[in-house]
Amino acid sequence: MKSPKVGLRFAVAAAAMLIVAACSSTDEEAAPAPSTSIDSGAASTVTPGSQEDLVTNVGDRVFFDTDKSTLDSEARATLQRQAAWMKTYPNLAFTVEGHADERGTRDYNLGLGSRRANAVKDYLVSLGVPASRLSTISYGKERPVCLDSTETCWAQNRRSVTVVTSGATS
Repeated sequence: MKSPKVGLRFAVAAAAMLIVAACSSTDEEAAPAPSTSIDSGAASTVTPGSQEDLVTNVGDRVFFDTDKSTLDSEARATLQRQAAWMKTYPNLAFTVEGHADERGTRDYNLGLGSRRANAVKDYLVSLGVPASRLSTISYGKERPVCLDSTETCWAQNRRSVTVVTSGATS
C-alpha cells in the first residue's frame, strides 16, 4: 500500500502539470515543451528571458515588514539580481505588483501596495533599469498567496512581485 504522502505528492504534481498546460495554450501553434523527468530530478529547460527564467534563476519577489515599504538587505540583493537580469534582456518590459496582507482596510492596503511597488521600481531604476520599462500596480490585499490568518501567512502576502509583461520570448 502506498503511503498517503506519495499519493498526495503525485496528485499535487499532476495538478501543477495540468495548470501549467492550461495556462500555456495560445492561438498560435505552441512549440513542444522541453522534456523533463520528475523522478530523475533532472532540471527542466527554461526559456531565457521568460517569467519562468526570472523566477527560477533570479527570484521574482521581495518581502516587506508589517506596514512598511522599505527594502531590507535581502530585498535589495534580490533586486540587484533582477536588475542585472533585466539588463541582459533589454527588449522586455515589466510590471511591479505591490501586495499587502489582509489586515487593514482595502483603501489603506491599496496605498501600501502602491508604496511597495514604487519602492521596488525606484530601486531598480537606481540600478540602471530604464523607468520606461517598468510599470507599477497595487493589488493591496486582493491577491493573497496564502489565506490563513497567521503571521507566517501574512508575511508571504506582504510582497512585491516583478512580472515580465511584454517582449517576452515564449
